[in-house]
Amino acid sequence: MPKSEVEQVIETGSTNVDYAAESLKPSKEIIATWKAVHKALRGEFGEAVFRSWLKPLTLQAYYHGTLEVSVPTRFMKDWIQTHYSKRILEMCVDKASEIKRLEIVVVQSAPLQEDEAQETKKANENKKSSPDQFEIASPLDERFTFDSFVVGKPNALAHAAARRVVESGSVPFNPLFIYGGVGLGKTHLMHAIAWMIGEQAPEKKVMYLSAEKFMYQFVKALRSNETMAFKDFFRSVDVLMIDDIQFIAGKESTQEEFFHTFNALVDQNKQIIISADKAPSDLTGIEERLRSRLAWGLVADIQPSTYELRLGIVQAKRDQIQAKIPDSVLEFLALKVTSNIRELEGALNRIVAHADVSRNEITLESTQEVLQDLLRSNDRRITIDEIQRKVAEHYNIRLSDMHSARRARQVARPRQVAMYLAKQLTARSLPEIGRKFGGRDHTTVMHAVRKIEELSNDDASFAQDVEILRRSLTG
Repeated sequence: MPKSEVEQVIETGSTNVDYAAESLKPSKEIIATWKAVHKALRGEFGEAVFRSWLKPLTLQAYYHGTLEVSVPTRFMKDWIQTHYSKRILEMCVDKASEIKRLEIVVVQSAPLQEDEAQETKKANENKKSSPDQFEIASPLDERFTFDSFVVGKPNALAHAAARRVVESGSVPFNPLFIYGGVGLGKTHLMHAIAWMIGEQAPEKKVMYLSAEKFMYQFVKALRSNETMAFKDFFRSVDVLMIDDIQFIAGKESTQEEFFHTFNALVDQNKQIIISADKAPSDLTGIEERLRSRLAWGLVADIQPSTYELRLGIVQAKRDQIQAKIPDSVLEFLALKVTSNIRELEGALNRIVAHADVSRNEITLESTQEVLQDLLRSNDRRITIDEIQRKVAEHYNIRLSDMHSARRARQVARPRQVAMYLAKQLTARSLPEIGRKFGGRDHTTVMHAVRKIEELSNDDASFAQDVEILRRSLTG
């Protein structure tokens, strides 16, 4: 790719440098135009985007209708080129129609703009906070705020911890690790944290993204030989939020980079918030040293929803969308759709949309008709995870004991009960059940089933115990 004129000027060592540089020197009018545009970028894209990406942009030259600006790294150049260059050019053309093109080059020693410290401070004092001020790799859902999060016993600890992170003047625990099943509210809480930090402390740089996107950006930096820029960028954030950390399982290079990023941010007293589908100790494919780091701070779980919590959620949703839905319908939904909150809200949206299209009132009968496929799939769709949690609670052992190699009787017997119930109440095969219990062989599951059957035949009290568990699982 041919070098631009200014790159040739920067790199050349000939006696023509002064002449060439003079011929590329912008006029006073172009300099004034660029200063005005550069100042306006903060308001156009928000404080966080400006500080992270656009602040280092420096005017280098103007020639043949081309405005040439520089940034210190190629990683930054590629990002600005992809996300912001089109709008920047439009802003330049609006102020000076003779500008036809915007050229971004890499100059590692590019100086900073004058008086930017004062400008940034003034902007932070005068500019009202808005969601646009977040610099994030993944978009935030404006519906996911603390105000719209319904608190109940299953999610009370995670909610309280999330509020503490936002309201505390310092870093209360690092990291905050939130875990739970699909659709129970982990992502909602993380988005709520990001929104509130943006409102209360807009000067903070918040980075929210999925573990999958973190891995993608890291691989991209490796391929473009920009790993140092990647490291510098992620170590410059004030709050790093990684969703679904389990997706980097088995990715050794990504785990290595995240491990060092984690340590660097902790050393700087920057907040880290992580979510996953399991507790740190139960994450498979994650290096032991990283699992131990993830368990350093506060580990807060979100348990499967209760009837009361589900009812509160659909009631709040009804109030939010201002729909005419009878209480009996909400009670029916809370009772029948038990898999996760996401599916529950989806069911409510379906019956509202159907009523709107058909121009009929929402009734219990119409709800059953519209949701007949969903109701069939939810009619006692018991999961092995649910069985493990219920048995662990009943026998007062840790959930992680269901997957561990411990053979002590007070752990092994409840594990066998859980295997037995999984065989009785789910359609999973023996090998599938074994994998859910720490990767055990199917013969281990067969032995557990036979053992529980024998004990139930010989001990009426034990049999009654197992029956109580079975009934609590089947409703």
